[in-house]
Amino acid sequence: MSERDRSINPVIWKDDTLQLLDQRLLPEQEVWLRLETMDAAAAAISDMVVRGAPAIGVTAAYAVVLAARGRYAEAPANWKRAIAADLQRLLQARPTAVNLRWAVERMTPLIEAAQGDPVAALLAAVRAIHAQDIEANQRMGEFGAAYIDASDGVLTHCNAGALATAGYGTALGVIRSAWRGSESLTVFADETRPWLQGARLTAWELLRDGIPVQLLADGAAAYLMQQGKVQWVVVGADRVASNGDVANKIGTYGLAVAARHHGLKFMVVAPTTTIDMQAASGADIPIEQRDADELLYAGGRRVAAEGAAAWNPVFDVTPAALVDVLVTEKGALDAPNAASIRQLMAG
Repeated sequence: MSERDRSINPVIWKDDTLQLLDQRLLPEQEVWLRLETMDAAAAAISDMVVRGAPAIGVTAAYAVVLAARGRYAEAPANWKRAIAADLQRLLQARPTAVNLRWAVERMTPLIEAAQGDPVAALLAAVRAIHAQDIEANQRMGEFGAAYIDASDGVLTHCNAGALATAGYGTALGVIRSAWRGSESLTVFADETRPWLQGARLTAWELLRDGIPVQLLADGAAAYLMQQGKVQWVVVGADRVASNGDVANKIGTYGLAVAARHHGLKFMVVAPTTTIDMQAASGADIPIEQRDADELLYAGGRRVAAEGAAAWNPVFDVTPAALVDVLVTEKGALDAPNAASIRQLMAG
């Protein structure tokens, strides 16, 4: 069985409903949620039932189908006017992930052109988007793996695997492809606080594929680099600005700084749908702030001293100058910058 066959798909359309693997419950439980309305899908995105920019984009596209089905059933003559407010609410579910906006914009012309019941045409378009994402991840895996030697150590952060995409993964897609070529790669994963996506999700995915992984506390990464145990840091992205600045899970910027200090290579893996040509730099990327309780509590129990406040940005921005390679489904860019990204997108 190939890695692609084993790689889980966290977003499916089945029995005329959107079904999501609830990633909040992994690895203890594998629970699928059935969503029949756009509002339920938007809440699932906001509440991190599904997460990762490409997976959010695919989920959002299916959410548009749900919105259209509901509005057309309510008022066939006026559904296009009614759905506009739905799409605006959907756009606010996770503001940093540009794939969400991309998906809504991709579906909007189909809504405008629809004659009669729009569901079949919209669903066909989403299924094409879904399949294209998996194919893009496969290509990125091969492009990125070409940079990595069989004896290398690789450190990844958060979860940029099958769970964060339509399947196979971005950063973990590169790791999967590199492992397939050698089965001797050494893989490390940060726990990734406060949601522990590395410990809960990345470790679960890699072990499910038979790829050994060692977890470390986020604060141990720089010391791991100092010990010479890693040669590459490989991460995904929630948004890439047109100049190559990268917004990704909080802690990514620190890894990039530490990697540059220790002479290591830093790779970002993201489809072109994650590149926001309207953002001139990382300063134009909105950074989502989440509830302070995510830091103050653990397992429903307060762990912080009473009275302590918390600052909880869920993403940070890594300057393009710290990115050695940007891997997309169209190819890999060494030392990405505004000019090379513009050429990539035009091509």
